[in-house]
Amino acid sequence: MAVTLKDIAKVAGVSYATVSRALSNHPDVSPETRERIKKIAKEMNYVPDPSARGLKGKNTNMIGLVVPDISNPFFSELALGVESFANEHGYCVFLCNTNWDYEREKTYVDILKAKRVDGVIISSVIENATHHKKLSLPLVYITEGPKSDDIYYVGIDNKTGAVLGVEYLIKLGHKDIVYIGGSEKTSTNRERFEGYKETMQRHGYTVKANIRTTDSFSQESGYKAAMEMLIKSEIPTAVFAVNDIVALGVIQAIEEFGLKVPEDISVVGFDDIAFSSMHRIKLTTVSQPKFEMGRLSAELLINLIKQENVGQKINIVQPSLIIRDTCRAIKD
Repeated sequence: MAVTLKDIAKVAGVSYATVSRALSNHPDVSPETRERIKKIAKEMNYVPDPSARGLKGKNTNMIGLVVPDISNPFFSELALGVESFANEHGYCVFLCNTNWDYEREKTYVDILKAKRVDGVIISSVIENATHHKKLSLPLVYITEGPKSDDIYYVGIDNKTGAVLGVEYLIKLGHKDIVYIGGSEKTSTNRERFEGYKETMQRHGYTVKANIRTTDSFSQESGYKAAMEMLIKSEIPTAVFAVNDIVALGVIQAIEEFGLKVPEDISVVGFDDIAFSSMHRIKLTTVSQPKFEMGRLSAELLINLIKQENVGQKINIVQPSLIIRDTCRAIKD
């Protein structure tokens, strides 16, 4: 059972109020009494209740982090970045996983507010999230959410990243390149598709996209989209996938269909998650500095909480292309 202030007061032979003031370094308590009470609290393994501090209008030193899929290594690394910066500055992190469900996302936001967190970082499941505006708390969006003048945001330049991936394929001689995407409710999917589409059109090539997956960015959705394409005998020379998890599903479908990557179909992903560099995969992909983005979002949020200078509201990070083994050059 957790030790309370009343327990400490009983051992110390003082009032509850005196213990509370002593542990808060209140000047009304003499240094001798204060140190004696602190020693007793330490011996009793007393741990302050941050939510109780919040009831008195003080900061709880807790922040919320809401992500759509913690099983995706991309979000895991983002979370590690958030936690790293938060811990360095005396904050703990409540992690909430929405499983690509906006109703669950709204519920978690309400719970975090009830828990009196000092602020929230959200990677929303939809671009035009509105529920969060009722928070009345410092709020930072990371990778997904509305992008307007009144919000704080950290994300990648999705369009430029898609251009990097598609231009690389075209440089290798590919003209028949299919885009396999994710949730149409997200700016992530929209912006990456725009980068693909504009690059293909600029070179005079036909735009071919299969965005009709699920409301997520999963390996299963990538597998289903690719298998549907292959069964129809619509076999391109290359696929640009909206992210690495979808790309892994695409590769699985290609191999189960009896074809090979990259001999028959080249594949490019997006994110550069840890799995992408594994020996049996070696996926060519567009890289995001995930850990650093997590740290940046936490820094932005904590500055908002402390009402310090936050610099720019919209923070767009530049991607880079990582060339591995899932693409090959083709001849006319």
